Amino acid sequence: MASAFAVGFGSIAVLVFAAAFPIVNPAGSALIFLEITRNFSHDVRERLARQIAFYSFLILNGSLLVGSYVLEFFGISVPALRVAGGIVVAAAAWRLLQQGETDPAKEKASQMPSPERLSGMAFYPFTMPLTTGPGTISVMIALGTGRTSHDPLQHRIEFDLAALLANAVLALLIYLCFAYADRIRHVLGNTGTSIALRLSAFILLCIGVQILGSGFGEFLGNLKLH
Repeated sequence: MASAFAVGFGSIAVLVFAAAFPIVNPAGSALIFLEITRNFSHDVRERLARQIAFYSFLILNGSLLVGSYVLEFFGISVPALRVAGGIVVAAAAWRLLQQGETDPAKEKASQMPSPERLSGMAFYPFTMPLTTGPGTISVMIALGTGRTSHDPLQHRIEFDLAALLANAVLALLIYLCFAYADRIRHVLGNTGTSIALRLSAFILLCIGVQILGSGFGEFLGNLKLH
């Protein structure tokens, strides 16, 4: 019995983690975060990383456990969420791809956000949409729709605990990647970081297009059924 529970628990945790990890992309998001906060100290970035990881954990679990009820309350379908989320993610990625190269040495410190303002930006835009944006939310809600009140209580408890564990691990990875993003830049160098940043933005664009296409596909499927 315990063995069956462990297998089911592990399977659910892996499913939730595997579904969210490619979209969250902690390492890629960390490079974008580093680009925005490059003029600030490691301590400032580390504090921000803690806040971002905490907010991400709340968004992941909130979307998974109650997101479907929120959509039902407002009469929003999952395909509509995916279309809207895909547009937002793709637009953000496109802006990142279009940004020109900057020389930090030539930038005036007064033109950069203050540490206090950056702290206020921990939720928006660093957590949402940069880290756990509409794409992640739509995936979490889609996973959550498979958990219904008609399921046995034991299965619901197992699902909730496994999801909490998976999202806690993901939040820890977000913290580590963001807090030590400057170490990544040190290893990659300026040129390598620039290439990795552009690749991350391109992957984010592809994810946005994929989410958008999935939403449109579900819309078309529903129209054919009617």
